[in-house]
Amino acid sequence: MVSITSYLHRTALRDVIARWMRDDPYPDDAVLIAKLLNFNNLYVSRYLGFLAGEIFRELHGDALAFQRVSRKGVLKDIITHDPPYRTNRIDSLIGAYQAHPGRFYGNTPFHGVVYFKQEGPRRIYVGSSRIKRMRRLAEKASRRIVDGLFGAAVTEVIEDKITAAKNRWTRAPLDDDCLAEERIIDAIEKRRCLPEIGTIEINDVAGIKLILEDDERSRFLDLLRRREDCEIIEEEAHRGRYNALNVTVSFHHPFDELSREPPDAATLALMECLGLGAADSASSFVDFVRTGEKKVRLEIIISSYLEMLESEVGRSIHEDRIIEQRMNRRYRGHLARNVEYLMEYLFVFPSSGRRSVGDLPIKLGNRYLPDYFDGVLKELFGIPAIGNLD
Repeated sequence: MVSITSYLHRTALRDVIARWMRDDPYPDDAVLIAKLLNFNNLYVSRYLGFLAGEIFRELHGDALAFQRVSRKGVLKDIITHDPPYRTNRIDSLIGAYQAHPGRFYGNTPFHGVVYFKQEGPRRIYVGSSRIKRMRRLAEKASRRIVDGLFGAAVTEVIEDKITAAKNRWTRAPLDDDCLAEERIIDAIEKRRCLPEIGTIEINDVAGIKLILEDDERSRFLDLLRRREDCEIIEEEAHRGRYNALNVTVSFHHPFDELSREPPDAATLALMECLGLGAADSASSFVDFVRTGEKKVRLEIIISSYLEMLESEVGRSIHEDRIIEQRMNRRYRGHLARNVEYLMEYLFVFPSSGRRSVGDLPIKLGNRYLPDYFDGVLKELFGIPAIGNLD
């Protein structure tokens, strides 16, 4: 169903997602998911740092510097501090941001690295790398699953209506979306096959953004094509309010080199909650990497400085586009919300340190208020609900 192509062992994760949607968790899922997500996120950060570092050094030489960033506000401060060139529009955008930085979603989490080209006292922003947050990954996976399921189910409903018309019988006057939701829920509850949607690929868990003007892009693409470890899978140009070139790349990662170092302290602490000591976790990590897929996919976004500025503090602010996506979904019923709840629960579960999954608190065929899911997450992390404080 869902293949997160930036990850290793993505087939195993796809199977867990499919089982949980059928309300069929296994007793050992807590350890399995912890490895699939904790080890994957650690390894993504390693190969992303390796490839991004090589790309930026090839483009900008030894004058390169970098800084780790955890909030979008820090990123926006950096990109507006030393512009590589100025226009009236750039000065207007920077002035608006610096006058009211709180209006630009500065507290949004951002798990990334920012790269600079040092020019005397100036640090010119040349790009960044980032790993998609678990909540955003869960949200994207759920949206793609729901769109796929409903699309397939609506097609089946329409075909049934055509057959019914030919046979001169009718059914209850429900719209196609309602009938599709009924069909999907009925299949889940009776453990029948869901509508066939094929494999849904998510390629952008790992991402690199390059600031290159139009006349510099072909040089970079030629550079990328010359790399023996990279293959360009797709180029997609965005035009309109948001302008950039998105390049999907298959990367043959140097797994032997990148698995030598043991896991970091944060990953070891999460695995220790499951009963794995440091030595066992280190050994498991090496085995995880070396037995995983040898190629991963990531997204490289190429944008001019002005267009990048527009996407952070201008006409096409990334956070505004996220809100629009959430508000403009076609399928927003109980089933769609439940898939999102379940995906978020699955992706945050390894951070809870729980040793067993038990009964899943989200059943796709049931109906819940958002308050219920808020309580599910609080209970998962041992946070008392308001009114239940001891």
